[in-house]
Amino acid sequence: MQYFDAVGRRKNAVARVRLSKGTGKRIVNKKPMKDYLSRETLEMIVEEPFRLIDQSERFDMKVNVRGGGLSGQAGAIRLGISRALLEYDPELRPILKKEGLLTRDAREKERRKYGLAKARKAYQYSKR
Repeated sequence: MQYFDAVGRRKNAVARVRLSKGTGKRIVNKKPMKDYLSRETLEMIVEEPFRLIDQSERFDMKVNVRGGGLSGQAGAIRLGISRALLEYDPELRPILKKEGLLTRDAREKERRKYGLAKARKAYQYSKR
């Protein structure tokens, strides 16, 4: 059986995606995707690359993802799927690139600075 492997990252999440020809099974961390990604919006984010190329049911997907929260993990899985689809068929590049699915979202959490409550939030100023 032929596999198409890729890695996707977002925030602190890292997803290792493996696509194979199949019937549309979606497994994330050894659970069905619907059970792992509890919100419908997260499922839509993950399914976006398949929806764009109209081949949702042609691939089985197996994902190991760790780090970050569910939203970051969903973004990481989406990038991994897009990269794996490119491995399957390089002709899909213009379609995926146009939708911005091949760009790694580089936004990271800003570090906390001393003297402040959070990265930018200051403690309330008191005149007296």
